[in-house]
Amino acid sequence: MLQCTAFTELPEMGARVELMGLKGGPGAAPEAPDLDEFLLCELGEHEETIEHAAQLWSASAPAGRDLWMFWTDAGARRKFRFAELLPCPAVIHRLSVKEGDACVLYDRHPAAHSWDVTDPLADLMAERIREEVRRDRDGGGELGARAEGA
Repeated sequence: MLQCTAFTELPEMGARVELMGLKGGPGAAPEAPDLDEFLLCELGEHEETIEHAAQLWSASAPAGRDLWMFWTDAGARRKFRFAELLPCPAVIHRLSVKEGDACVLYDRHPAAHSWDVTDPLADLMAERIREEVRRDRDGGGELGARAEGA
């Protein structure tokens, strides 16, 4: 399933207020994480009636709650809300019973788990980075050319 392509500008002041109010959260300003200016929905493609969602902060404790921002495009206005939610408990085991990939979405999220959601843009960017690394390693890329000229 493809990732939802909805994005929104982060209401930074609202996000900072929510982060400061989290129990066990980052707390004071120096400890607060850097926030992106824009957020991309992390869910798989979904119906318009389902809110878009992006994770703002993840608790380090296994039983901790993560801070998520939800938004809808209601006519000409965009509505935001923040929620502290438990992480999805689902884990997929591919080749090993002991090790698995946990779903990185929130508990009871709609549609597919995170391992079933593909982001073609991120995949393309990762492939381009791998190609650049291969070229540089073989001495034919920009980094290799700089090293030879130095």
